[in-house]
Amino acid sequence: MTSSASRWPVGESRPWPGKLTQVGADAIFIREGGTPGSEPAVMLHGLGGQATNWTDLMGILRGRLHALAFDLPGFGWSPPPADRDYSLAGMARVATTVVERHASAVDRPVHLFGNSLGGAVAVRVATLRPDLVRSLVLTSPALPDLRPRRHTMGVPLVAVPGIGAQMWRVMAKVPPEQQVQAMLTMNFGDPARVSNTRRDEAIAEYRRRFALPYAGDALSKTARGLLRAFVETGQHSLWRQAAALQCPTLIFYGGKDRLVNPRRARRASQRIPRAQVVVLPRLGHVPQMEDPSVVARFVGTFLDGLPDD
Repeated sequence: MTSSASRWPVGESRPWPGKLTQVGADAIFIREGGTPGSEPAVMLHGLGGQATNWTDLMGILRGRLHALAFDLPGFGWSPPPADRDYSLAGMARVATTVVERHASAVDRPVHLFGNSLGGAVAVRVATLRPDLVRSLVLTSPALPDLRPRRHTMGVPLVAVPGIGAQMWRVMAKVPPEQQVQAMLTMNFGDPARVSNTRRDEAIAEYRRRFALPYAGDALSKTARGLLRAFVETGQHSLWRQAAALQCPTLIFYGGKDRLVNPRRARRASQRIPRAQVVVLPRLGHVPQMEDPSVVARFVGTFLDGLPDD
């Protein structure tokens, strides 16, 4: 795994190619990387993210996985959902269809990856369709935590109808270079780790994003859907679903994560069966972007230890 990582230009490679694909009623932009015929994987990004959040991890693991990373509806290059359903259940329906197609193409379940919001979606998919998921790899999963933290207060504000749109208009007036720096400071343990190539990509994406008429609405409604999922009870409770997971699960928490409290690692290890929990002390909310090589090493060891199909 280390030698594979050394041959991959971390932080400098171009994004994996992708295309708009019809997924049920929705057009979804799906990027594809790795080796066809190898173990199938699907990767889900977080709130405000996109498929390119997985570029380097996909690259390092390219010899082992045939990975699909897609833009959730309303994000990246995917247009809004046809039914305008930005709920967690709506996101999970789309993800399930992508996973089902990838699994059926090779007649085997997939390794499902999810970061933050994508982690919550992945938990729901794996709980509802355990036949489709061989393993879960979660980085900073957005599992319910209603205790306020200073850096998370913006999420409920963005979720409020009217206020979210107003905040988006204010943000649109901020130069993209400043927005990217603020994003890196929020999401990375050490923003200096980000290459100039990745910064330039993020700046270009922010310029494009703020020109889209639906982007603010997508962010606000998706944040609202996630917060609603946080307070769901009964069979729809995310922690209850996580406790019912049947597949082996590898979970990463960043010790410097400002958005998902790394103290949740203890609860995750206690509540989720067959879970391996790794805390990376120096990393933030997107460990697969901040240090994809170390994440890939843990993933490789985890995959090596899985039982045979």
